[in-house]
Amino acid sequence: MEAAVTSHKPVEPAVPARAALPEPGAEAPRRDASSSEAPGEPASSGVAASSGVAAGGASRGLWISSTYFAEGLPYAIAHKVAGEFFTAAGASLEIIGLTSLYGLPWNLKFLWSPLVDLHGSPRRWLVGVEIALAAIVLGLAAAADSGAIWLVAALFGAVAVAAATHDIAVDGFYLQALDKDAQAAFSGLRVGAYRLALLAGALLVAFAGWASFGAAFAVAAGGLALLAIAHAAGLPRPAATPGAGAAPGATGLRRYVEPFRVYLRQPQIASSLAFILCYRAGDALMFAMSSPLLKSLGLDTAARGNVGGVGTVASIAGSILGGVIIKRWGLARTIFPIALVQSLAILLYVALAWARPALPWVVALVTLEQLAAGVGTAVLAVFLMRRCVDGYKSSHFAIGSALMSVSATFAGSVSGYLAASAGFTAFFAIAFAASIPGVVLSRLVPRD
Repeated sequence: MEAAVTSHKPVEPAVPARAALPEPGAEAPRRDASSSEAPGEPASSGVAASSGVAAGGASRGLWISSTYFAEGLPYAIAHKVAGEFFTAAGASLEIIGLTSLYGLPWNLKFLWSPLVDLHGSPRRWLVGVEIALAAIVLGLAAAADSGAIWLVAALFGAVAVAAATHDIAVDGFYLQALDKDAQAAFSGLRVGAYRLALLAGALLVAFAGWASFGAAFAVAAGGLALLAIAHAAGLPRPAATPGAGAAPGATGLRRYVEPFRVYLRQPQIASSLAFILCYRAGDALMFAMSSPLLKSLGLDTAARGNVGGVGTVASIAGSILGGVIIKRWGLARTIFPIALVQSLAILLYVALAWARPALPWVVALVTLEQLAAGVGTAVLAVFLMRRCVDGYKSSHFAIGSALMSVSATFAGSVSGYLAASAGFTAFFAIAFAASIPGVVLSRLVPRD
């Protein structure tokens, strides 16, 4: 599940030196998510030379790590922590499933993604939205322990909108500040930092179980504020890249529409769109009901947070492993087997629901599933990046990652109703069936 217990984002995989959430078949350099990885031979240590523009200011490794951590933390709050909050509050399965609707801003972010390319700069958007996120999460801290459930629900929604906008800016900044070789070389670091933030989300849940959700949100707000200050002071200032495909003299609506037109004119776009939509459908269903399942197995909030933390560590390892695999054998040779492994891993949750094992087995099965999910995320990251065209990287990555999140939102929103009517064992079997179209489509998409 994108993290059955971590949080699958439309997400961002970790792909080391050459594959990327945004990534090759036999491999020639390429382009951008959930996380990224491109062809391009990395330098000796696995870190290719980056563009000169990124060389100034904070070291590349530091700002890449900090910006992607800052991208992952709000996502974890709007998804994993929100679900745990309502689970702890005793909400019904239907209501818990509906928290997947917090994914709507990620589904729709492509609608305002051109604004980041056309107005201001990704760097300004990145810092400005981080300040807004810190303020909103501080509001959550004040409301969480007050019993004002509807206010908390609304603030989670505000976090989601701001976080989706922040994603556009962070991904656009990464693609603007680094050349293609460097983008590929640092993809593993990028995804690892993002997933580390998901681990932080799991730790926030564990901390909430020990203290309170209000205290956990206060800690998160402080962290986001510190990141905003650090980024305002230390991020490099890359030169803007004009829209490569923009029509001469294009203005107004025509400039806004141009990124979409260019994206949809790519070869085999129909199979690419179908693959992006379906690849994580099964995982999304599974993730939405992972917390209720663990609760039914006797794990309290703190225990679920701890199990989630172990799972997130496994997913980080899986993302790095996936990047290594793609770098060595190429996207063309690995996309199908990795998609198949990710799909089969969902059966581990069928086993959990059916056998209802003791805690050590729960931890082991969740860890294995998360390892497979991390490997699977690496493939999607590389594939999404390669769909980005120069001049529209913020917009194009936003389009791909938004489409990726559609299945998560839809599947998650109906998951509670399915689980309540079918029972957990049958529900996770349905999740496995939902993953099969993505496996089939992995044979039909462009590989470079």
